Amino acid sequence: MTFSLLRPALFSIEAERAHGLTIRMLEAWGQAGTPFATESTDPRLRTTVAGLDFSSPIGLAAGVDKDGRAIDGFFALGLGSVEIGTLTPVPQPGNPRPRLFRLVEDRAVINRMGFNNGGLDAALPRAAAARRRGVLGINVGANKDAADRIADYRGGVEKAALIADYVTINISSPNTPGLRDLQHGAALAELLAASDEARRLPSRRPPLFLKVAPDLEPAAIDEIARAATEHHIDGLIVSNTTISRPGLRSPRATETGGLSGAPLTALARQRLADFRKATGGALPLISVGGIGSAEEAYARIRAGASLVQLYTALVYEGPGLPHRIARGLSLLLKRDGHDHIADAVGAG
Repeated sequence: MTFSLLRPALFSIEAERAHGLTIRMLEAWGQAGTPFATESTDPRLRTTVAGLDFSSPIGLAAGVDKDGRAIDGFFALGLGSVEIGTLTPVPQPGNPRPRLFRLVEDRAVINRMGFNNGGLDAALPRAAAARRRGVLGINVGANKDAADRIADYRGGVEKAALIADYVTINISSPNTPGLRDLQHGAALAELLAASDEARRLPSRRPPLFLKVAPDLEPAAIDEIARAATEHHIDGLIVSNTTISRPGLRSPRATETGGLSGAPLTALARQRLADFRKATGGALPLISVGGIGSAEEAYARIRAGASLVQLYTALVYEGPGLPHRIARGLSLLLKRDGHDHIADAVGAG
């Protein structure tokens, strides 16, 4: 109710500025140690994915807290995992503003941020200092002007692996020219081999996830599934934002960039099903895109997702959303007679 009263004021502020204010507020809450939502204690929501123990299958997608400034604050919302980034080896400003647009009529967002971040070396100490009330992922990418993008990923994975509970390779953003070319052929195989080698540290070997685009042809889906299996990837995050524009009503629909939010729901569901089929259920899948309710989260889990991640729905539903989804999932599991969230994975 409080958020519904505050939202008109937030939405009166330019989108990127409002986002920055939200991050600063959550950063302050986290530093103060102030609980913001009741953490889920339902043991049915606990799950193990890629050897990591999650108190809840509901996580924060990369792109929300790019520089890892509000890790503790986001965990205080009751999330089971927080993924920061995308972080690049060298700081970069990203694309020119304006580059973030609310599509209120569609409950969606278009962004063309362009991996704006302060760099790995600035963010990693914050990640190391976070109290981590859950699983912390670090999402890494390549600089826009990198002479050797695979070297950027190799170095990023090596540094992030020292601190992260898991590392995600992001080759699916539509806002860095040519980045999605790494999702195919010899470049994909070389990238995955280099990243797999980079996370093999003497003391630990954190899981490695690959984040893919929703705008893929069937042959590319099969190719990615094979390559991920061959190169020991521990899970696939399906999927990033889309360059398609499915039935939008907002006057902002013509903005270039990646679309996220409610209009992505059908495409994200389809890609989840496609990768479930392509992997034969052998790889854990994390579903992202258009998830804004317990019912939708549960549908993704029943379709084969081991975990789900939120982003744009938080803009429209507010910070109480993770807790509401957790409560709803508990009721849905009870309704269907499942003693554990893992029992529902692929049950549909």
